[in-house]
Amino acid sequence: MKPLLALLAAWCVVSCAKKDVRPPQVSTPAPGFTLFVSAGVKGYLGPCGCSENMRGGITRAAAQVALAKAFGHPVLYFDAGDTLFGQAQLPAEAVPQQERKARTLTEAMKAMGLSAKANGPLDDAQGAAFRASLALPELPDNQPRTFEAGGFPLTVVSGPWSPSLVEAVSKARASGAAWVLVLLQEDWRTALRNVDDSLEADAVVVARPGEGAAAEENRMLRRKVPLFSLQDKGRSLLRLDVHPQSDGRFELLAAGAETERELKGLDQRVELLKAQVNEPMLAPELLALRKAKLEEIIARREALAATPAQWPAGKNTFTARFVPLESSLPTDPAIDALVTAYDKDVGAMNVAWAKTHSPLCPPSVDAMPRYVGNTQCQQCHADAFKVWGESKHAAAYATLENKGKNFHLDCVGCHVVGFKKPGGVCRIDEVAGRDHVGCESCHGPGSRHAEDTDDSSIAKGDDAHTCQKCHDQENSPHFNFKEYLAKIIGPGHGQPTNATKK
Repeated sequence: MKPLLALLAAWCVVSCAKKDVRPPQVSTPAPGFTLFVSAGVKGYLGPCGCSENMRGGITRAAAQVALAKAFGHPVLYFDAGDTLFGQAQLPAEAVPQQERKARTLTEAMKAMGLSAKANGPLDDAQGAAFRASLALPELPDNQPRTFEAGGFPLTVVSGPWSPSLVEAVSKARASGAAWVLVLLQEDWRTALRNVDDSLEADAVVVARPGEGAAAEENRMLRRKVPLFSLQDKGRSLLRLDVHPQSDGRFELLAAGAETERELKGLDQRVELLKAQVNEPMLAPELLALRKAKLEEIIARREALAATPAQWPAGKNTFTARFVPLESSLPTDPAIDALVTAYDKDVGAMNVAWAKTHSPLCPPSVDAMPRYVGNTQCQQCHADAFKVWGESKHAAAYATLENKGKNFHLDCVGCHVVGFKKPGGVCRIDEVAGRDHVGCESCHGPGSRHAEDTDDSSIAKGDDAHTCQKCHDQENSPHFNFKEYLAKIIGPGHGQPTNATKK
């Protein structure tokens, strides 16, 4: 129990913010130093919050780094790139918000004590000059840089796979580098194809996991030169605890077969409980019970994963674990303040931009159906409106207002009707009559149907593809079309009314 008590004491140093609190000494030897690595943050300060218990956030990452530092041994933090932006080209209206977000990420990472940052293609979405203006400690390609951790030298090399990268690693080792970390600017498949045990590195972090399902996973390949790939959008950190005791290469320790099995089982329970927590329209009491159980299982997993290693005597060893940034983990108060300031500023910036630029909706063409808003739909579909009014769709815009994000371009499109489309929302400060997820969000623009009430003039609204434009893997990771559809069906809205039954 002593290691767990030490962990909880250090946790309090981060989350309780009490003065003069010191973590007790750990009963097993501390590592020589700890490295944290982030990768593929893609401009995410934190999860959108559309679903329960979403993972990620720079403020949770900062708390994990602070937690490790509270134990008193050297801690270094590196970033593998593709951090500042989520896409290579930004729409004009998004530039103020995305640049402000990049500056906030920069401030947060500096506050975390960022040692060095590699550059990925997405970091240059606003050009090299903007990136340079942030004054981050950049790590140029194929130029090894040596850092000191409690008197121990470690070398970091970044770049795409090439003979130049291999040569840079070899030169670093030949010049006396005792530990070499490579931040590989490739995807996982390319890394598997090229990196082998001849690379004179101790660990390789693959900067880009790939697309689709690959981006949703943390991956570790144990071998002489182990490979690591992080779940993207800042949802996890990689933690390496290094224990130098002799000359020579380092060996990656395993947690033990029994511990690995238990961790895998807890991971599976966490994902199952997350899906259960996110079932649509749960009763509040059941939701609270499931969330409490989820937090309990996450805490058990963290305690097991964080148990200090029993380091073998006389060997250079290190341990590796992914730290999923779950919603139940503590946050860093100083970084929380940065994010809050961002949320406040960016809304005002986006409204100011909208007021000084032309509307974003395309011009209306006579043959093109237009959005007409819920009021017109309600005139003929009173029964359907009763069902809609009891769904979360009817309060979709209010959820943004409650969080102060109703003017955020990252969010608003899925919380209003017809964003950037004729008859829809053309400016983020003019949403009256088009707020919330309305009839036309599912059924499509209703101007033709308003004139010709035949069923063929409007979409049925039961197309999974339409729903998944907003209920996607990022915003609604546990979305199940059939289950969700059943929750918004009722008399007069997909089910016959008593009148039609007769």
